[in-house]
Amino acid sequence: MRTAAVTEEQQEIRRTLRELLAKRAGPAETRAAVTTTEGYDTALWAALAGALGLPGLALPERYGGVGCGPAELALACEETGRVLAPSPLLATSVLAAPLIAALGTGRQRAELLPRIADGTLTCALALPGGSLPLALGLSGDNAAEPWAGDGRSGGVQATRPDGAAWVLYGEAGHVLDGHSAGLLVVAAHTGGFPRSRTLLFLVRADATGLLRRRLPTLDVTRSQALVELRDVEAELLGEEPADTLGALAATGRTAAVMLAAEAVGAARGALDRTVEHATTRQQFGRPIGSFQAIRHRLADLLVQIESARSLTVCAAQEEQGVSGALALAQALEAQRAAAAETVQLHGGLGITWEHDAQLYFKRAAADELLFGPAHRLRARAAECEGLFGDGAGAGRGSAAGVAPGASGEVA
Repeated sequence: MRTAAVTEEQQEIRRTLRELLAKRAGPAETRAAVTTTEGYDTALWAALAGALGLPGLALPERYGGVGCGPAELALACEETGRVLAPSPLLATSVLAAPLIAALGTGRQRAELLPRIADGTLTCALALPGGSLPLALGLSGDNAAEPWAGDGRSGGVQATRPDGAAWVLYGEAGHVLDGHSAGLLVVAAHTGGFPRSRTLLFLVRADATGLLRRRLPTLDVTRSQALVELRDVEAELLGEEPADTLGALAATGRTAAVMLAAEAVGAARGALDRTVEHATTRQQFGRPIGSFQAIRHRLADLLVQIESARSLTVCAAQEEQGVSGALALAQALEAQRAAAAETVQLHGGLGITWEHDAQLYFKRAAADELLFGPAHRLRARAAECEGLFGDGAGAGRGSAAGVAPGASGEVA
């Protein structure tokens, strides 16, 4: 499988971003950033928005974005993943912004997307049920399998008691950057149980009745929150009828590529640190990296990571039928292998709290819990391609559906 050539523009994005992160997102800076109220370095986020236009990298120029495509955004995710830089990039630019661009009214797009592009507005996608990969159509058919409650209880309920304003009641857990986002995109049930359907709503951070609590997490570099809504007034995203499930699945296909790129970057970052350690750690009067067994393990790991990178690049370029879910499955496994080897080859040093190895190990474990497991991602990709026989591709409709106007607004 060939890897698409990297353009000069992409090389410049990588170089600029890597230089900035090397100065502002080292191990000490990362550990300090995760202890802040926001869970990330707001000054670094502003610098990324100013120097590269990172939040709006894939947004259209008419909304203040850079106008690049998935390949450039994936490259940026790979670089931020390489240093485990905590930022609102995933929650805002990968998950929320495409939904606003796809489903939002003209007024909503004009009001929100420029603020997202310049980094002044961060967003979070609140999906009740705690199943992000299922809601995004990555691990199953989001139209056929329950992920947002059963329509009578659980999840978030949306009603219009006065016939005008929508009101939300319920809660969503494990919301990425949900405690600090300036805007929440909330999935909620409407219409009562017999005609229950899922729509997306916009909730401002200062809305009355909104309670948000940052949760303790395995991976401290990826903040999560519990979001509680107690009769909170909300604005419908877009207009009815809306293909909410199709828009979520379309967003999921792109998000899978970005998550895969981020995982590949984290795997390569772990490998680079392990190689550096192997060349300096002395045993029996020679570097441990000179031993054949260590060389073979590191070489095998490099092959696994580069294979995942090739799949991710092809998925971003939509080449050779490679799906984002397939690339993500490969990347998660490469990240897990890299994290495990990093801990083991560092010996006792690798399990200490003070060393960076534990951060990579926790990122790998947390990513599988949030976005995997890998075998479910592969199974869904095979199902969508019709590899399970007659009727196996029945879920393709929701996975391939795009809300009206989506293709024209996200490109």
